[in-house]
Amino acid sequence: MITRLLVANRGEIARRVFRTCRSLGVSTVAVFSDADSGAPHAREADLAVRLPGAHPAETYLAVDRIIEACRVSGADAVHPGYGFLSENAAFARAVLDAGLTWVGPPPEAIEAMGSKIAAKRLMVEAGVPVLPSLDLAAPDEFPLLVKASAGGGGRGMRIVRHAGELAAEVESARREAEAAFGDGAVFAEPLLEAARHVEVQVLADGHGTVWALGERECSVQRRHQKVVEECPSPGISERTRELLCAAAVRAARRIGYVGAGTVEFLVKGERVAFLEMNTRLQVEHPVTELVFGVDLVRLQLEVAEGAALPSGPPAPRGHAIEARLYAEDAAYVPQTGVLRRFEVPGDVRVDSGVESGSRVSPHYDAMLAKIVAYGATRAEAARKLAASLRGARLHGLTTNRDLLLEIVTDQAFLAGETNTAFLSPGGPLSPPSPPSSPPSGDSGLPALAAALAMAAGRRREATVLAGLPGGWRNVRSQPARARFEEADVVYDPLPAGVTVVSARPEEVVLERDGLRRTFQVARYDGDERVYVDSSMGAAVLTPVPRLPEPVEHVAPGSLLAPMPGSVLRVEVAEGDTVARGQPVLVLEAMKMEHRIAAPAGGVVSDVRVEKGQQVEAGAVLAIIQEETT
Repeated sequence: MITRLLVANRGEIARRVFRTCRSLGVSTVAVFSDADSGAPHAREADLAVRLPGAHPAETYLAVDRIIEACRVSGADAVHPGYGFLSENAAFARAVLDAGLTWVGPPPEAIEAMGSKIAAKRLMVEAGVPVLPSLDLAAPDEFPLLVKASAGGGGRGMRIVRHAGELAAEVESARREAEAAFGDGAVFAEPLLEAARHVEVQVLADGHGTVWALGERECSVQRRHQKVVEECPSPGISERTRELLCAAAVRAARRIGYVGAGTVEFLVKGERVAFLEMNTRLQVEHPVTELVFGVDLVRLQLEVAEGAALPSGPPAPRGHAIEARLYAEDAAYVPQTGVLRRFEVPGDVRVDSGVESGSRVSPHYDAMLAKIVAYGATRAEAARKLAASLRGARLHGLTTNRDLLLEIVTDQAFLAGETNTAFLSPGGPLSPPSPPSSPPSGDSGLPALAAALAMAAGRRREATVLAGLPGGWRNVRSQPARARFEEADVVYDPLPAGVTVVSARPEEVVLERDGLRRTFQVARYDGDERVYVDSSMGAAVLTPVPRLPEPVEHVAPGSLLAPMPGSVLRVEVAEGDTVARGQPVLVLEAMKMEHRIAAPAGGVVSDVRVEKGQQVEAGAVLAIIQEETT
């Protein structure tokens, strides 16, 4: 029996595993890097062990340090979570060699699937349909997809449409794969465009039983990383479903699999092609848990203890949809800093690695949480998820909440018309529909509420004549006005037809033409912005100071770092002529490469950074003097 479990991971998945352990009476151990010293997962475990440093290579990827953490804490079992060392056969062997229980598949099974190149050969032997591999030196068809042989999560993947792009994209994929997985091997296969990405959850015990717990649709992706997942898939036939599940079971049996794993496929019409097998628990496992009524982590622990599964899995019921909430902007650039408030309402499951006040660092993945809705029907689940996203209070960092809301309310999504090009230009996602028009003039109400809340705050803090209205004068010379970078609003006198029902620093209730709205308002120390949440949506307003401080102006043509990161390489030199869109340098942040391109054609007049240099967001990287005509 497992008595004390160490989770060799961080954030959301560590907290998820701890939750099941608490229900089973299993003691828990967290490991944490210096960047995660205040993270919720480190605080929630019964014991926690520091891994000095911040970079993954010296912390969550350091096998010796994690084994030593097991010894120090007295852990008798290890759960790897997902990512980091979860699919590292050497780590699994180190755990077993230390006399500990490994909550995962045998090292041999991890090795068999760890190389996607070798895995494809095994799948052919098992009768699982695959795409052909292409010769990287001289592929005979385009477009193609370059993929990392090790790991996953979209890292080390590049779409190549023309032969002239091949060498650079292969080299970029190799670098990213080496940085993320310690293995730079890549391969290529035909790009099956506009296909569905469908995966099957398998679970096997050590007594010969293998379950296929239905399929998940994971087609809505950006940068080859999943954004929205659901169970079951809304767009495959029962015949295809049976084919996928049978192929997944054959794959698991072929490699002697034990534990939870996922077999991924591309599906286009009735054509099915094996992608890879993830020899671990997937990020999106909650949708399967909700539909099948199981706790996959509990089943992982029981299988690791030697228990036998029942002969067949439970029957599925209903539908579940998961949205991944990331700290990133509309261009998918990761955001770092303090998450001032994190509140997600509604009848949903929230698996998160953060809480209000958490700091998001540049060292790890930018995912904040998974928001999962379950319903008797797909439409019900989508409606619950949309309502939860609308009502979420997310302050301090830019997130992809608006994109998620756009996806789950889109007509193509609601019709089940999803594929891997869903978020691509020209993909199934409809152009953003104009928001439902509020009554005339209501668009300025969030700014008005912010102004009234700020005025109420000043009166609350007043030490002299606190009973007088804000901005009171014997003879008024001008209206009371609040200026924000986003809006300029007069709040006394009020706009025609608007009545203030109540106004407090944290809440303002306004009525216009018989329609009453409540606005939640928040401000935080160290953050000048005002956050306003209401049924109209979320608004972030930046007050314009009355006496602004002098600001340092950057030179025209400056390229600024969009995020903190490390300079991976500089591709230009001072004096070079560059074209618009040409890569100038590459930053590495959150385990991904981010190309910084020239916004216009011109001459590089200055390069301010060098390879290996750490930069903060907003730092000047290079200056391009634009061409003049």
